[in-house]
Amino acid sequence: MNHLYPIFLKVHELNILLIGGGNVGTEKLEFLLKSSPKAQVTAVSREFSKSFIDLASKADNVTMIEDIYHEKYLGAKHFVIAATDDKSVNKQIHDEAKERFLLVNVADTPELCDFYLGGIVTKGNLKVAISTNGKSPTAAKRLRQLLEEVLPDELDDLLENLHAYRATLKGDFEYKVKAMNEVTANLVKRKN
Repeated sequence: MNHLYPIFLKVHELNILLIGGGNVGTEKLEFLLKSSPKAQVTAVSREFSKSFIDLASKADNVTMIEDIYHEKYLGAKHFVIAATDDKSVNKQIHDEAKERFLLVNVADTPELCDFYLGGIVTKGNLKVAISTNGKSPTAAKRLRQLLEEVLPDELDDLLENLHAYRATLKGDFEYKVKAMNEVTANLVKRKN
């Protein structure tokens, strides 16, 4: 059973520490920036791959620090992603982050993760997150591809129209919920 609690973070308002500038670090940065282009990321690595540098240089909100990991980099951060190729360093990052009550994700080590970076489908204002509870990132990727294909781009127009309609409603909360439920009921009706 999947006991994860899904939340959508405003990572453009949070300070993220990403340790590792190789292939895995690049993948994590790419995921962050695709999901939230204004994510505030500080990346620390002994060296950065060309693909990491190319990706980071396209974003004003990514700071690269060429250095080995040190606990001082955890200061003023909200969560941490450990993506080095050294398991003992990743474990050290995990342990030191937990001492500071920081959320941490250690790449490819589910037992050391407080959160997973799952598959995400974005259609304008609609964002759907997919989790396999860390069991199969590949399955999450395939489900994301399927949903990207089947969910129409016009969903964003629908959301904008529903938002505008909701703004015109007068009455208390209960009345507004009832009115919105009536308007959206056909979205989930199945034909037999």
